[in-house]
Amino acid sequence: MCSFHDPEENISTVQLNSELRHAQLELVSAHCATHQLRLRYSADDLARFGHRDVLRKSTEAATALYEFYRSVSRRVFEAPEPGPALVPGDDQIAQGVAWLSGYLRQQRDHYFPVATPLAGPQRAAMSPYFPPSCLERIRVVELDGHRVAVPEFFAEARAFGFESLPDLPHMESLTFIDVVAFNERISERALFHALVHVVQIQVLGLDRYAELWIRGFLKTRAHFTVPLEVHAFSLSSRFLRPVAETFSVEDHVLHWAAADRY
Repeated sequence: MCSFHDPEENISTVQLNSELRHAQLELVSAHCATHQLRLRYSADDLARFGHRDVLRKSTEAATALYEFYRSVSRRVFEAPEPGPALVPGDDQIAQGVAWLSGYLRQQRDHYFPVATPLAGPQRAAMSPYFPPSCLERIRVVELDGHRVAVPEFFAEARAFGFESLPDLPHMESLTFIDVVAFNERISERALFHALVHVVQIQVLGLDRYAELWIRGFLKTRAHFTVPLEVHAFSLSSRFLRPVAETFSVEDHVLHWAAADRY
């Protein structure tokens, strides 16, 4: 792969976009954590009971990030105002579930022949969090410069008015039931996140998982605020904390499923 090098600015666009994607993933994690906080507590609760220093630092960081990205946005494009929330009928929801579950099955069968079991160090890193049966069954594949293709049904979905569909070719990884395809190199964070989805599918069943994902997307209109994704990001953040903390992902998924949080 070649990188364009600007002799005047001394910038590698490959390096720039790699760092931009990394920052974007960190922002998504922060967005998910904040979204989960917002679901549980009101602004008044946070203002009354939150530690003032933490609130101040959080506000300053969010404001600085907003101002920076807003200045970039002005140079590139102005985002349109969001339209009214979509209210699909039962037939459209059923079609969306069929599209998603069928796509996951098809991609699983497509990648399985070239996927491999987890390497020893990967299994060791994941074993405190996932049951042995899950780690034995999972298969992974690095696409090595290739990308997961945009699903054919996306064009039909956009015709229904869904414009904020996930950008699959630029996501770190995608979970296809028990096969995980990595657009980039495998990282522990991306692997952990993908394995949370493996457990969710195992606990919920593929069709129920697809239905909850579709309903969550229709409600929030962004894939990273779908409850299934919020939970995966939340558990991944716990996994990455500086102080080691072990926990059962399966227990957390079972708890969320029983509490109807998905």
